Amino acid sequence: VRMKNDNIVIKRVIQRCGCDMVLPLTLVYVFYIILHGHLSPGGGFQGGVLMTAVLILLYLGHGYETTCRALSPEFLRRTEGLAVTVYIGLAMLGVAAGAQFCQNIAFMNGNIGDLISSGTISWMDEAVGANVLCGVGVLSLSMLGLLSARDVDNRK
Repeated sequence: VRMKNDNIVIKRVIQRCGCDMVLPLTLVYVFYIILHGHLSPGGGFQGGVLMTAVLILLYLGHGYETTCRALSPEFLRRTEGLAVTVYIGLAMLGVAAGAQFCQNIAFMNGNIGDLISSGTISWMDEAVGANVLCGVGVLSLSMLGLLSARDVDNRK
């Protein structure tokens, strides 16, 4: 019986170390997709959805409680509201400048192809990334909570 328990512990250590090794690379890739969305395929929505991989890696390596402590559902909900507010504010800049809703009014920034070359488009893309990242994060934590038989709000 002892040999069987030792094998389980070894497997958990290997799984945790593997998840910890891949996690930083996944985070870098997610934020790369979000930040470069106005220059290449991808963007805020795709990067936000890819954040699910980070949540699953945290869950597989450290469990549900650690994942909820690292990415608090309440913090994610508040940040999602802030991201939507920022997006609407940026979209209203066009109306304030006498143009249309969501119109790019700061397009004369930087050189074409630079990270800051598309004006309000890149800022809106990053706001969408934060919004989707937080929304998908809360949904993923809720689903993982069902697997762990815990409620994301009450943590029963």
